[in-house]
Amino acid sequence: MAYTTINKSSDYFNTKIYTSTGNDNLAITGVGFEADFTWIKKLRVVSGSNTNEAHMLADQVRGYNKWLASNSSSGEGTSTNDLKSWQSDGFTLGTDNKVNQGSSAHIYAAYNWKAGTTGSGTTTGSGTGTSYSYSVNTTAGFSIVKYVGNGTSGHTIPHHLGTAPKIVQIKTTSGTDAWTMLNTNMDLNKYLSLNSSGAEVSDPMFNNTAPSSTVFTLDADGQVNGNGVELIAYCWAEVPGYSKFGSYTGNGNSDGTFVYTGFKPALVIRKCVNASSTSWSIMNNKRFGYNVTLPYVYANTEAPEEIDQNVNNIDLLSNGFKCREADANGNGNGNTYIYLAFGQSLVGSNNVPCTAR
Repeated sequence: MAYTTINKSSDYFNTKIYTSTGNDNLAITGVGFEADFTWIKKLRVVSGSNTNEAHMLADQVRGYNKWLASNSSSGEGTSTNDLKSWQSDGFTLGTDNKVNQGSSAHIYAAYNWKAGTTGSGTTTGSGTGTSYSYSVNTTAGFSIVKYVGNGTSGHTIPHHLGTAPKIVQIKTTSGTDAWTMLNTNMDLNKYLSLNSSGAEVSDPMFNNTAPSSTVFTLDADGQVNGNGVELIAYCWAEVPGYSKFGSYTGNGNSDGTFVYTGFKPALVIRKCVNASSTSWSIMNNKRFGYNVTLPYVYANTEAPEEIDQNVNNIDLLSNGFKCREADANGNGNGNTYIYLAFGQSLVGSNNVPCTAR
């Protein structure tokens, strides 16, 4: 039985589904906490034709008026018409179509993570130390680190989690460098790009070094450590019963692979490691209240939410998820997949169990 110290996962992660009005200063409540990292994607129009809009990723370390897009290698945009501020139970939006399109009512998903304890310091390791600032929540195993590269292999960046992260996701805040993900379920000499449908890339961006309980280590590549370049890193460590970052092998069958997480997933992000032209699928427990879970969006495209009986289907279960399609994006025969899952504890210290959908 997967016991956990987190009895209420929605104190640290929560998906909020909302409908746009097109009005400035639209207040979205019901998140349950003041988020430090918010990822918004337009899903679909209530009636009429769907249109493409970029993902909008904002965090409190960089500031509310700066955003990055998971589907793009572009640097951060600056706007007062996207996410305008965070509050204790949600956030306020401007009128940009990415977050609050007004031509008609549109449905959006906002994925929210809590960090909250802030600080700053100087990086360590090879080369000259540089400044960094951070926000961290050790209970939930999540930190945001903004740092400056020094262009020297062996540059180490403190993450303040107190345990080694499984996931480190890095993006330059300017220029056109791709997103760079270290996933410790993969070869340390390889990485994936959130904005790409490509397979894993062979390049030791993380200096062929596993993260420690205090730092992650970088090589000299400008994509993660350009001299004088500002970068942002999102770091996650596993917390039993709340978060799981693993891998599985597809079987190419609608009676697909079962993946044990130890909790009921509220959000599942998946990517094929070895095959190109496969996208990063995102599925949450707030869209439709039953299995099979059909609606999904792709992190690496602007496309709206899709519902397909033969693509990306999963069952969200009390202790994991089960693939329900033979599609290469989620369950191709013999393919290897990595996943990020966040969710409700199976049994917390309050001994209250969760159930499948």
